[in-house]
Amino acid sequence: MVDKSQAFPHAGVIGWPISHSLSPSLHTWWLNEYGINGDFEAFAIEPDNLPAFLEGMRDGHLVGANVTVPHKQAVMAGLDSLTQQARHIGAVNVITVDEGGKLHGSNTDGFGFLENLKAGHSDFDAATGPVAVLGAGGAARAVVSALIDAGAPEIRLLNRTRAKSDTVAADLGGGKSNVQAIDWDGRDAALDGAALLVNTTSLGMTGQAPLQISLDALPTNAVVNDIVYAPLETNLLARAHKRGNVTVDGLGMLLHQARPAFEAFFGVAPKVTDALRQHVLAAVEGKE
Repeated sequence: MVDKSQAFPHAGVIGWPISHSLSPSLHTWWLNEYGINGDFEAFAIEPDNLPAFLEGMRDGHLVGANVTVPHKQAVMAGLDSLTQQARHIGAVNVITVDEGGKLHGSNTDGFGFLENLKAGHSDFDAATGPVAVLGAGGAARAVVSALIDAGAPEIRLLNRTRAKSDTVAADLGGGKSNVQAIDWDGRDAALDGAALLVNTTSLGMTGQAPLQISLDALPTNAVVNDIVYAPLETNLLARAHKRGNVTVDGLGMLLHQARPAFEAFFGVAPKVTDALRQHVLAAVEGKE
């Protein structure tokens, strides 16, 4: 059973593989910053071993764990409860263990996305106008869910495989017409009148194919966000900045989504600072 009085709380991140994860670097920084006597480590968990690992968490040796690919959906079957947000998105990225040994799943990706936008553009308001979202994977689901909750009047969802964007629109839109799947070939025109453009795909990431999209139809007062953070300034952001758009990089989403998890694990609400950004950015560059 979980002993909340333990003086040395342990937490970690699970994934397969796990060497790419920046969570240990991020959480360890905060542990040192706030003088907390705890630790955070990476656990490489093969998919076949996931049920046993989750069951083992019930003994309280871990206060919780972050979840990364490919386990964000698979863990849901082994948990005792899910937040409404996690159910809506269909994925979990944070597991906490209560005093009775029960496992609770939540998803903080949408929170991290919105907090990053607010930090990068203090006047951001999702209700300002239409939003164009590129991609239909797990990150896109979190982004779309957060935008719906934040009052976005219209969400234009574009993915290279139309069937996936149709599924996300149906799952998250709940039959509402404000989430609309659009063919990838129509991505240039879909930017017309948009107040926000978000890239959730891997296109433009270091080592990946470039994101090919014309920004000509995008209003110059629109905000452009790329959740990719390697490189920190993607080609999309560079082109958007050059034409006068406010741009927000993807590193902040990673940092802000970790805040609720750290507080749940270690009892302190951490802050995202410039020093933290530089620390994690150095870790990003070290993994390239």
